[in-house]
Amino acid sequence: MDVSSNIQHQTMGYDRTATMFSPEGHLLQVEYAEKTVRLGSASIGMVCKDGVFILADKRIDDKLIVKKTSTKVYEIDNHIIASVAGIMSDARVLIEKAQVLAQQHRVTYDSPIEPELIVKEISNIKQQFSQYGGARPFGVSMMVAGINGESPELYTSDVTGNYLGYNANAIGEDDEKIKEKLRDKYSKDLTIKKGVKVALDVFKEVQGKEFNMEKFELSYLNKKDKELKKLEGEKINKL
Repeated sequence: MDVSSNIQHQTMGYDRTATMFSPEGHLLQVEYAEKTVRLGSASIGMVCKDGVFILADKRIDDKLIVKKTSTKVYEIDNHIIASVAGIMSDARVLIEKAQVLAQQHRVTYDSPIEPELIVKEISNIKQQFSQYGGARPFGVSMMVAGINGESPELYTSDVTGNYLGYNANAIGEDDEKIKEKLRDKYSKDLTIKKGVKVALDVFKEVQGKEFNMEKFELSYLNKKDKELKKLEGEKINKL
């Protein structure tokens, strides 16, 4: 009886370590980590003509949880924000590393760090955990948004340690469906206000009856004043 390729791989131990390639050239532990990311709640990031924002689904339904203790969009510096999808304990380690990097750069060079330098360093850490034995890959995708001089920027780092710059992107649950809709709706002429409306409309279409405004968190940076602003729930509609 023929045994499926996946079962063969597991039987032969190709998924026992993150450093062993399967005969097809896959790192199975890394691919498993990518599936973990897609189990996390979704975030949408978008570069607009007047700034950049990240809109995230906090997915908090339990009334026993104090909402302010749960966040999906983190402040890295006063000009950089980040959102994550995947294992939140893994994400916390990377977020704290990014915050330290931002402060070290200010102390050393007396200037704000570029968003790409943050995501590049975080990506380097992720890559190391897919290359050396005795550790597993970080089960996290990270989206970093910020203002570089006068230019709003958005980057996403995946599980493998690869990163790219985007005009608009999504991470987490149903990310492919969300990105497909963003390709149709996104325009470089969008302002932050209009961009947030587009992102909310996309979430409504994808989530359907499960859409709940109270679960969303918005953080945005305007390239004029470069001031970080945060809104949650129904307050987002007032934007």
